[in-house]
Parts: sequence; C-alpha cells; structure tokens
Amino acid sequence: MTKWKSARAGAMLTVFLLAAGSAAAQTEVPRAFDGNPDLNGVWQAIGTAHWDIEDHPAAAGPPDMGAIGAIPPGQGVVVGGGIPYRADALAQKQQNFENRWTDDPELKCFMPGVPRATYLPYPFRILQGDRKIMFIYGFAEANRTVHMDKENPEPPPLDTWMGRSHGRWEGDTLVVDAQGFNGEAWFDRAGNYAGSGLRVVERYTPMGPNAILYEATIEDPAVFTRPWTIEMPLYRRLEANARVLEYKCVEFSEDLIYGHLRRVPTR
Repeated sequence: MTKWKSARAGAMLTVFLLAAGSAAAQTEVPRAFDGNPDLNGVWQAIGTAHWDIEDHPAAAGPPDMGAIGAIPPGQGVVVGGGIPYRADALAQKQQNFENRWTDDPELKCFMPGVPRATYLPYPFRILQGDRKIMFIYGFAEANRTVHMDKENPEPPPLDTWMGRSHGRWEGDTLVVDAQGFNGEAWFDRAGNYAGSGLRVVERYTPMGPNAILYEATIEDPAVFTRPWTIEMPLYRRLEANARVLEYKCVEFSEDLIYGHLRRVPTR
C-alpha cells in the first residue's frame, strides 16, 4: 500500500470512528440517581394529534375565524389505522364532532385527561423521583402523580379528570397504568372519546437524551371492541430557560359555560 493510500485509509477510519462516536452520543440515555433513565425536563409533542388522532384532511374552523381557526391536515397516531368503536359509541363520536365548537372540554378549560394532556400543543414537565413521578401540564393547571411505590395498588377512591396513575420500570421503559377517569374528557378536538371505564397503559421509552417514544394502549369495553394504541415521539425542549407556564384559561370560557344563565343570555 502506498503512503497516499495508507493516509487515505487512516483518514476514512478516523471519520468512521468520529461518526460512530457521535451517533453513540446522540442515542446515549442519561441516568437518574437510581440507575433508571432520567426523564426529568420539559417535553412536547409535535404534530396534529390534538386536532385529531386519526388521519385527517385540512378543514375549515368556525366561519368567523378564517384560516386562523382552520384545521391543518395530519397523519394519525393510531397504530394500525382507525379506532375500533362499538356501533353506538361511534354514533356518539359523530355527535361530538358535530358539536365540537361548543362541547369540547378543552373549549371550557376542563382538565385534558389522559392521554390528551401529553399531546396538547403545549410543553409539560416531568419531575422524577424513585417513589413518585410528577407530570405538570400548563393547560388548566393540570397535573398528576405517578405512584411508583405501590406494588398492589387499590382501586382509585373516586373518578377524576386525570385519573389515578401507578407506574413501574420495565428495563428502560416507564410503564404507567392510569384508571379512575370520570368519562368526560375527549382525546382530541374531533370528538374521539372514552367513558368512565377507560384504562390507559402508557409507555415512555427513551430514544436518546432528547427524545422519548410515547405509546398509550387504550381500553374501554363499553366504547371499543378491543384495546388499541397510539404512538408518537416526544421531544425535549432545549432552550436554556425552558419552563412550563400556567395557562389559566377559565376566565376565557366563562361565557361559553355560563352565558345561558345570565339575566340576558349571551348564548
């Protein structure tokens, strides 16, 4: 081998090793004090699932909002295609869609529920401990605690918007089992929904230091013919001052909720 060829081979090997090292650095998962993946930080989903978790074309919004209120086209996040509604539940979903500009719980500033809180178009924070993990969402000041210290959890004492969550680690995946919902939340602005029998099993799997694969398997025998799953990546907010700001939206929805009760009704 000539000196030129030897030098070229050495340079190519150096480039390969640097590229391999860079790829390894990008996929390396940071660790918390207990050895589990460190999920602390501010995260956000990017996409159109908050409009509709299924495939959807562009569509008009309220007529007086023009393009600002229009719905952008988007690819669905439902694994395998459509949602397996029972016939009567599908009719309710269609009714929700028709009345979405007045009945969507998001319009009324109610808590978003699970899994909707994850892919609203706002960041959320994970605060990770060994016995409890907190999820803090800006919208409607929603939050929930994942109890990591109960091997045989008791049934939720009451039904709520955000339910009750219990978690465990399966390797590097945080698995969260959430139940005890009040059946009032929707999954998106298109009216997809579940009842109070909803159970959501979430999986948070690190894909590197700045991305998480989020999966949520949804069950409710009264609404769906079988369990089904949504899947999407979550991305770390990398701004130096990234934070979750309180979105106190109640004051913006009072007329929508209570306008019909005014002495001179406004709606």
